[in-house]
Amino acid sequence: MHAFLLVLLLALASIANLASATTPGELAIGSTLREATLQSLTGPSRKLSNFRGSPLIINVWASWCGPCREEMPSLERLNQRKGALPFEMIGISTDDYPDAAKGFLKKTKTTFSHFIDQRLLLENMLGADRLPLTLLVDSKGRVLARFYGAKEWDTPEARALIDKAFR
Repeated sequence: MHAFLLVLLLALASIANLASATTPGELAIGSTLREATLQSLTGPSRKLSNFRGSPLIINVWASWCGPCREEMPSLERLNQRKGALPFEMIGISTDDYPDAAKGFLKKTKTTFSHFIDQRLLLENMLGADRLPLTLLVDSKGRVLARFYGAKEWDTPEARALIDKAFR
């Protein structure tokens, strides 16, 4: 029953997202991420293509976003306890000011890599017309699923969803 619900959830997310592409240049589910340089908040800047080769979870957030503040601890717990789930995780801030984003990261004590998108390039490509936004991307850079709103990403159900998507 849980497997059926997970497949249904992924299918519904895909259908809903195909019908609701609203940001300029937004990639549809199944499309491959375009190249972009990620300006780092927590380490060296990187190219988006540097993450190819393993599945990727991308979380788009802002320091002023209440649901983003609510969701970030569960993303950190997921990252800390991912166990056998082979993925990388990055955060992308849509803040206008790096200091605001860095203050948020200091407060939340997240350990995964975070970047800032002051020019809206990633925000538009990923479809972040609402925050928070979490994307599941396969090892080849294809967008598998897009989830809007705060979620508890470290629950058994969420972990099963991620595991199923990345198989």
